[in-house]
Amino acid sequence: MSLLSKRDLLRGNIQLGALAIMASLCAPLSNAAPIYKVIDEQTGQVTFTDRPQSYEKQAGKQVSQTSVNTGESSAPKGMPSEVRGNTDLPAAAATKPAVNINYQLSMIEPSTERAYQRPAQSIVIALDVKPALQNGDQVSIYLDGKEIAQGLSASVATVDLQPGPHSIRAVVKKVSGQTGQQVNRTVHVIQNTLILQKKKKLAEQLLAYERLPWHQKVLLKMRGNDAVSQ
Repeated sequence: MSLLSKRDLLRGNIQLGALAIMASLCAPLSNAAPIYKVIDEQTGQVTFTDRPQSYEKQAGKQVSQTSVNTGESSAPKGMPSEVRGNTDLPAAAATKPAVNINYQLSMIEPSTERAYQRPAQSIVIALDVKPALQNGDQVSIYLDGKEIAQGLSASVATVDLQPGPHSIRAVVKKVSGQTGQQVNRTVHVIQNTLILQKKKKLAEQLLAYERLPWHQKVLLKMRGNDAVSQ
């Protein structure tokens, strides 16, 4: 075989090899699978898939072919054929789950069931909670079912209460809307009989004074002034 014929044969083999390589590179493009967009009519959730058959038979699903194609060899091995949501957006940061804290609430004052004299004494309420309340959580204080304060302390004037038993309740309210531990206490309001008797006697004296004739009122007033001057 001449030198020229050997060169021609070698050149032909090189061209055939190049054509084979180009054909192998173009093969994935010719086998590209279409991508379909599936929209849930109720939730609006978007799903991209190359298998629309599983969605076409489902009610409330809008299936449409997109202009995006992908070859089977273009996806890394092990990647699922369906991708939910918009793949162009970065993954949302994982939100930290809310911690469910078990608060321990106690009523320091009144420490036990006790009585208060009306109107001289006030009902002082003091609470303690552990651990410290997180942002948004709070403690509400109720008297006879009515909220009177928020926090760990309150003071109630007995002059505003009727004699008899009254209920105090404190409850932890979480920002999530849940209620935590609660404590209850019963107190009794007793009318101070000594003060009541003095007020009653004074009222009777005022009523008797109003019933006196005017000249007796003047006489009593003069006697009172003389007693003060002495």
